[in-house]
Formats: sequence, structure tokens, C-alpha cells
Amino acid sequence: MTAAVSLSGGRHGSIALLLRVSDAIAAFLLAADLVVVCGSVLLRFCFNAPVEWSDDVARGLMVGSAFFGAASALARGENVGVSFFRDLAPVRLRALVDAASALLVVLISAYVAYNAIKLGSLTAGQTTGSGLPLELTFYPMGVGALFMTVFAIDQLCARPLPDIVRGLVAVAVVTGLYLAWDYLSPATVPSAGTLMLIGFFATLVGGLPIGFALALAALIFIWVEGALPGVIFAQQMARGIDNFVLLAIPFFILVGYLMEANGMSVRLIELLQRGVGRMRGGLNVVMVASMVLFSGISGSKMADVAAVGSVLIPAARRSKQNPGGAVALLAASAVMAETIPPCINLIILGFVANLSIGGLFVAGLLPAALMALVLIAVSIIFGKTPAETPADAENIEPQIPVSGLWSGAIASFGLIFMIFFGFKSGFATATEISAFAVAYALIVGSVVFRELSFTSAAHSFVQGATRAGLVLFIVAAAQSLAFTLTLQQVPHAVGDFMLGLSKTSGTWLFILLAIGVLIVMGSVLEGAAALIIFGPLLLPVAVQLGIDPLHFGVVLVIAMGIGLFAPPLGLGLYGACLIGNVPIEQTVKPIMGYLGLLFLCLLVIAFVPWLSTALPRAFGY
Repeated sequence: MTAAVSLSGGRHGSIALLLRVSDAIAAFLLAADLVVVCGSVLLRFCFNAPVEWSDDVARGLMVGSAFFGAASALARGENVGVSFFRDLAPVRLRALVDAASALLVVLISAYVAYNAIKLGSLTAGQTTGSGLPLELTFYPMGVGALFMTVFAIDQLCARPLPDIVRGLVAVAVVTGLYLAWDYLSPATVPSAGTLMLIGFFATLVGGLPIGFALALAALIFIWVEGALPGVIFAQQMARGIDNFVLLAIPFFILVGYLMEANGMSVRLIELLQRGVGRMRGGLNVVMVASMVLFSGISGSKMADVAAVGSVLIPAARRSKQNPGGAVALLAASAVMAETIPPCINLIILGFVANLSIGGLFVAGLLPAALMALVLIAVSIIFGKTPAETPADAENIEPQIPVSGLWSGAIASFGLIFMIFFGFKSGFATATEISAFAVAYALIVGSVVFRELSFTSAAHSFVQGATRAGLVLFIVAAAQSLAFTLTLQQVPHAVGDFMLGLSKTSGTWLFILLAIGVLIVMGSVLEGAAALIIFGPLLLPVAVQLGIDPLHFGVVLVIAMGIGLFAPPLGLGLYGACLIGNVPIEQTVKPIMGYLGLLFLCLLVIAFVPWLSTALPRAFGY
């Protein structure tokens, strides 16, 4: 996992101040969203007084928070990209590629900012369904992208001047060659769609962050085609995240950070360690079980990996366990947890494919249980019985009494129960439940445990808004690319091809091809982008072939998860290695063994539909 451009150590005070402003705005908009959603639910449920404008306001706040959060993430160099191929290049070529990538980030950010602000002016006077000004959605998006542009310019200028010049020349030469070709022999110039794909894979291989590579691919099509105005690009990016369902993403991510800040994470992990930590392979069993429980609360895999890994990887080192193997198991457990609700990727797939999110949540339970049992069994069979060690080597915080640990566990299970009860009872939607989960975590941390101060809560909101901004910017960029693919009738062509192939070779071949596509694309794209692009392409074909959509959706998400954590390209594996402070080379051998087991589990899940359909049918989905 790489950043597009790293932070400059000597950033001047104005940029640091601008970053604090961006953080504050992103966190404030997220907090305001929380108040709007919780308040509207309480008014509707307690006083039978629904607030008609709440959904429109909540969506607008989310769009603004997402772009300011993405700007803060860019300023800190947290954007992820494929570094494998870039790292193989010679030093001088790598510096050239990095400078060109930094320049492209500036151009893309500026283009988004200009067209979002222009779109705001064009929609002045128009209103949403509830009568609110429509431009209030686009102006915050544009200002957030403007912040992003300033941060990108600062990071470009932090590079050595010769590298900047070479990067400018490289981008200018590529652009000039295309323009000359188009002028001298327009009939031989590749189509806009072909150039879009070439640009996407070239920038992806060069290490350009995923979100910007997706946005650039859509922009290449728009620029080459010449028939679409730039505001369409901004409109499609806003449309990609301007949905009330997706608001569950920042809220569930925020829950994960609040759990870590309010002490629930440490209490739950230590209780598991005291319960099963001394059995054969106990530490590994604790790791898998922790990922199961944490994924049932936050839905953000990287947040879960950070919470569990920050505690258990140091414990693995103290117990003389191979840290590379521990990180590999942590990554494999994250794959296993991809279908444990409230998984963000299940929410995204339900949104883009128009599937029941509650149905997907229930459908993923048994497949996740199967994979968890396999990982636990392997941990026990090949694990070692820990030797007697001093208390400070066995426990994370030995001063916490068992009663305190149980209080943390009860609070955590209360949160899990609230999430599942909310879905089944129909009391609230996925988004509304996620908002109440945040409120629950705030109350438990500040009132029950008394460990959540205002400062730590504010920091959690900043972290949540930044991480959510990263994810939602990728979702927005993927939507813009999906829009251009639709204009080229790619979904229709893919559907016809897959249908024809399946009619001659059988449904099993379609399932295997779909698994292969998601594993490969999950390894080169962030999970959300892979699902947004390929979910709507493959699911209609699956339905035409008689495959249950909930079952097929679960298969796609697991396949994507395997790709996301597969070496050498998997972005999730790079993230786990950074959290565990372990070189990726130490994890390759053990992670391949774990992923092989999970792939076998995936084949069982794919060809035994009952595992994914039994619970949804029992619960009425």
C-alpha cells in the first residue's frame, strides 16, 4: 500500500492550519449527520412526527464530509495504490513516475473542484424533493475538492524541482503524442474506451491511488469523446455517494474507532485471551475470534485489523511467535469477516445491485462461520501450547479485573445485539442503526467506562471522517467510471458473453469465472471499487441463470476479499503488514496457505447454495 505522495516534513504553517480546518469540517459534518439521523428516528418513533427533510440533509452532509475527509487523507498521504510494479522500477524512473502521479492528482482534484462548484452555480434555484436548495450538495463537495487540490499542490512542490520538471514533461509528452496522432491520422486513433482502459491500467501500475486512477479513467473517456460536459463527471461522483444507505459506512467506521478509544476493544480482546489464550494455538484462536466479534460491530475491515492487530501482534512477538505468520492470520481473518454484518462491502453491493442489505447480512453468517471454524481448527492443530510466562507477557492489561473485562464484553455484545435486533425488528434502516451504534459507543465510553474524553471522541470523529472519506471517494470515482462503461454498453456486452458461455458450458463455469474476476480485480482495486464496477455486471447474469442473488452476492464479496489480501498486489495485505510492522515478504508463505484454505471454503460456499440461502429464507428475506 502506498501513498500517492508522502507528507513533506517541512510543511509550512498555512498548510498545517488548512489540514486542521479540513479535519474540523469533516468531523463537524459527520457529527451533524449523526444528530440529524438520530433525531429524525426518535421524532418518528416516539412522536410519530417524521422529518421530511432529514434524508436530504443527511445525504448532503455526507457528501461534504466525504470530500473534506478525503482531502485530509490526501494531506496525510493515506491514499492507497498498487506499489508492487512501481517498486520494481529503477530509482530515477520511480522518481519520474511519482512526480507524474503527483501532478495527475493535482489535475484531477482541480477538475473535480472546478466542476463541482460550477455544478453548484448551475443548480442554483433548484430544490431537492423536500424543498432544500440543491446547490448545497455541490458547493461543499467543490470546496472539499479545492482543499484536496491545495494539499496536492503542496505535496507536488515538496518534491525536488528536477523531478517535478521531468514529471511535467512526461505528462505533456504523452498528451502531445495523442493530440498529434489525432490530428495527423484520426481514423487510426484508438477509441475512447480503449484509451480509457490503457490510461487506467498504466496509472494503476504506476502507483496512482485507486480513487484517482478510477477518476482519471472516466475523465479520459469524457475528454476523448468530447460530447459530455465536465459537470457530468462531478454530477456522477456526487451521485455515487449521494445515497442515504451509504451513510452507514462512515457511521460503522466511526463505531470501530470509538470502540478503540472507549476501552471496549482492549477489554474484549483480553477477556478472550484469558478464556482461551492458554489452550493449544490459543493466541491465534483469540485473533480469529476477535475479528469475528469486531467485524460484527464496525463493518470496517481495516479498522478491525488495526484494533485487533495493535494488541495481538505485539503479544505474538512477546510469546516468540513468528510475527509474519500472525499478520498472515490476521489478514486471513479479515477475509473471513468480509461477510459478517455490518460489513461495509455488503452494504455497497446491496446499494449498487439493488439487493436487500438485511438479506445480505443474514446470508453471510453461515459462510463466515464455516471459514472461521476452518481457521480456528488450523490454529489449534498446528499451534503450540504456550509456556508459562510472567503476567506482563501473557496479558495486555493485567491490572483490569475480570469484572471490568466482562463489562466490556457485555457492552460489546449489547452493541452486536442492537445491530441485529434493529434489522430484524424493522425499527430502523441500516443507516439509522449505524447512527444509534455510534451513540451507544459514545454513551458507554463516556458514562459507563468513563474512558472517552471529549478530546479522544473528537479525534475518533476525525479518524472516522478521514477513513470514510477515503472509502467514499473511491466509491464516487468508481461510480463515474461505471457511468462511462454504461455509456459504452459494456454491461450489456459482458452479460451477453457470459450468458452465451454459460449456456454452452454450464452455470458452474460462470460461477468460477466470476470468482476469478473478483479475485483478480479485488487484488488490484480497493474492494468497494471492484464491487461497484463488477457487481452490477455479473449479478443480472446470475439471476438469468437461476442463481440466488443473495447467494451470488456473498460469493462475490468473499472472492473480492481473497483478492484484497492476496500477495503481491493485495492492498489489504499491505495495510495489515503496516499495522503489524512486518515486511510483506515474511507473510507471503503463511498467507498463501491460509488463502488456499479460504479458497476451498469459497468453492464449497459457491456450489452449496444452502449455506447462503438457508438463513435468509428462515428470516423471510
